[in-house]
Amino acid sequence: MSLPFHISIVFLISLILRLILTVHSDNTLHVQPGSSSFKIVLFADLHFGEDTWTDWGPRQDVNSIKVMSTVLDQEHPDFVVYLGDVITANNIPIKNASLYWDQAISPTRDRGIPWASVFGNHDDMYFEWPMEWFSSTGIPPLHCRVNVSCPCESEGDCSFKGTTRSELMMNELEMNKLSYSKFGPKDLWPSVSNYVLKLSYANNRESVIAYMYFLDSGGGSYPEVISNAQAEWFNCTSQEINPNSRVPEIIFWHIPSQAYKEVAPKFDAHGNCIGSLFMEEVAAQGAEMGMMELLEGRSSVKAVFVGHNHGLDWCCPYKKLWLCYARHSGYGGYGNWPRGARILEITKQPFSLKSWIRMEDGHVHSEVFLSS
Repeated sequence: MSLPFHISIVFLISLILRLILTVHSDNTLHVQPGSSSFKIVLFADLHFGEDTWTDWGPRQDVNSIKVMSTVLDQEHPDFVVYLGDVITANNIPIKNASLYWDQAISPTRDRGIPWASVFGNHDDMYFEWPMEWFSSTGIPPLHCRVNVSCPCESEGDCSFKGTTRSELMMNELEMNKLSYSKFGPKDLWPSVSNYVLKLSYANNRESVIAYMYFLDSGGGSYPEVISNAQAEWFNCTSQEINPNSRVPEIIFWHIPSQAYKEVAPKFDAHGNCIGSLFMEEVAAQGAEMGMMELLEGRSSVKAVFVGHNHGLDWCCPYKKLWLCYARHSGYGGYGNWPRGARILEITKQPFSLKSWIRMEDGHVHSEVFLSS
């Protein structure tokens, strides 16, 4: 029996799209023919999945989706980076927190925009039992379907141990052909999201415009640090693919390095820093294990981008590169500052890296040239 014509067309379009979306196994992004630039949106600290047993929690996720939708529809980016703390795992009492991760990436996926992600300190935290659950109101209904006759046998559909980084990454990659996220080398465990993507011309893949490095800065299930092993991986990889530092390099991770403390504006003296939020002190990684020294020694490194501090959105010059925050994008997490996203625009021939912040109400501020 033949299918109706309109169903056949829908099936054909779906098949073509599916084939197109699988062509990125070589870790390469492309500037499309006729375009002179490549635009990236950074979404940081979305914190999906908070207080899901209340009315308040799901409303925050809806608001976060509105923020992302507004930014995406106004900026029309080529690529999106999820810069950690996509979910608040320590607030999610279910076995598979990927359900909330999937919600968080849905605005990008629904628009057919490719993306990559790195982990933050909240993404795989163990569940933290709210104290109010032990008051007279009791534990809210969680629909765990526990064996009532012997609850010790199973937690049912609930889990209070968190979803591991590896499980989150596996679910993202299995369910989303537009994701460019990677597991990274196994010998860097317990860190997971360590990988590099290259940006090149669609009609000339050998001509590289920039390399983008993504690193797992820890936290949650293990200390907040970029390890010496990760630094060595970066050093070996960058020397192999960009030995003469001729190609610009851009770096992404979640928790700021201790170098951010060095350049952070003091009091009201912002110096050469560009931004609009200077509302808290830098909450840096626990230690430096060699990563910043390597970045400082490479003239090709133009900027580092982090999240983590919701009350900061500045970019500050540091030696020969820039240290930048994104902008708190989600309604989850602490702070009531207006939400937004940092935008990056890479221009080729000659290379330049420009950035600005797009707010949830649509206005733009804090434009800065990070390289030219």
